[in-house]
Amino acid sequence: MSEENFETIAIRLQAERSQYKEHSVPLYLTSSYKFDDAEDMRALFAAEKEGNVYSRYANPNTSELIEKMAALEGAETGWVTATGMAAIFTTLATFLQNGDHVLSSRSVFGSTHQLLTAVFPKWGITYSYADLDKPEQWTEGIKENTKVIFVETPSNPGIDIIDLQWLADLAKEHKILLVVDNCFATPYLQQPLKLGADISIHSATKYIDGQGRTLGGIILGSAELMKQIEGFARHSGPAMSPFNAWLLSKSLETLAVRMDRHCENALKVATFLESQSNVKKVMYPFLQSHPQYEIARKQMKQGGGIVTFVIEGGVQAAAGFMDKLKMFSISANLGDTRSIATHPATSTHSKLTEAQRQEVGIEQGTIRLSIGLEHVDDILKDIQQALS
Repeated sequence: MSEENFETIAIRLQAERSQYKEHSVPLYLTSSYKFDDAEDMRALFAAEKEGNVYSRYANPNTSELIEKMAALEGAETGWVTATGMAAIFTTLATFLQNGDHVLSSRSVFGSTHQLLTAVFPKWGITYSYADLDKPEQWTEGIKENTKVIFVETPSNPGIDIIDLQWLADLAKEHKILLVVDNCFATPYLQQPLKLGADISIHSATKYIDGQGRTLGGIILGSAELMKQIEGFARHSGPAMSPFNAWLLSKSLETLAVRMDRHCENALKVATFLESQSNVKKVMYPFLQSHPQYEIARKQMKQGGGIVTFVIEGGVQAAAGFMDKLKMFSISANLGDTRSIATHPATSTHSKLTEAQRQEVGIEQGTIRLSIGLEHVDDILKDIQQALS
């Protein structure tokens, strides 16, 4: 199956059919499993044979989702969690201990920032930030106790890009684990593991689901690293429910066609916004004005579905724009079929100080648009009237 194209794998790779020969994989809503006899139970718990023992550990639906995502991203295997943040926490908590240091991209999701600045320091784990567009900060930021490099690319919400192949080489040189949050790109647009990263993480809540219905997180990498993830996750319990895994696996069947439309619409929106006199700045990877345009073209198939722009007039102008939108939803989510507008400074990144927001390029006039699957003419019409 791995020799098939992306779209075919996403649709045709599925769990083995039961005796009922169902065409669509059923839901396995069970918390536990029956053993053939006492020896069967002993052997399964001793990991001497493969099989399910408890749905906090594995379930046919979560196993299918893992196998499918691993095939799509070029990983040996993976693990799934209840949310995207559970995936990030589980990964970092697995590989970090007291006295360790994390070097992270400065521009990260607000909750990731809270983990690094408020949660992990309680356990003696330190961090420092580097800017995606300043390679010297990454080489200078590595310390003797740096164990993990964590990066979002494209970043949230500034859409900054870093050369993953270069960063992977740097991490390997210093024997540091490179973890990439690949949420904005999805495995359809970008495959960090093939560029040298050790672990790729997704908030499946976003484009993997793509319809604003459910929560989920996915961690992908080598069998060796995932065994350590499994050891932590089985006992700390951030498990994904079988229903969510079933839903997300079905969603993957349409990921490619959805991302094609998201990207097509987003590029048109970004191009339109650049032509507006009251728009100060537009950030989109496949605009030639993007500072890392060449890197984006090298490591991404298309530019993604997120367009971030800065409106002239600060927070009042931003609020006025959002209040005038008629079709767009005002929400903190992204990756939905429906177009969404977010004001990061007062929502997703509100826990950052104003100085911290300025450091990552979030101004009071910054607006993040998650461009949906509506007809692009209707999307543009709504933006145009809200800007006027």
